[in-house]
Amino acid sequence: MGIRFVVLVNKQGQTRLAQYYCDHMTVSERRALEAEIVRKCLARTDHQCSFVEHRNYKIVYRRYASLFFLVGVDNDENELAILEFIHLLVETLDRHFGNVCELDIMLHLEKAHFILEEMVMNGCIVETNKSSILAPIQLMDKAS
Repeated sequence: MGIRFVVLVNKQGQTRLAQYYCDHMTVSERRALEAEIVRKCLARTDHQCSFVEHRNYKIVYRRYASLFFLVGVDNDENELAILEFIHLLVETLDRHFGNVCELDIMLHLEKAHFILEEMVMNGCIVETNKSSILAPIQLMDKAS
């Protein structure tokens, strides 16, 4: 398993979406981990690299407008591949929401989770084709 968690936070450090792929953490442990990595990543400047080691994780993050996308991975995972995954996630969200923003994530949290679940299963990236990722959610939108 490569990806341990995906967390989206705003510039104030408020969590907007969190998905964990390791089940051994309690909710309070997850909150504490989020607070630690958010503090660490948001304190970094634009001139520093987008990789941080924290506990037994490597945190790969990227900022898009007012949202930070943080992905916790195993130490042996390829950082550049995870940066590409983050970019793919943002492009997919953009395609569905039309220039995704924090408000889209807040108002349509279940759709954002669904898109992420179509891309990642049990910590492994299983789908990278944007059309294939969005096809089921578009069918659900047509049915409602």
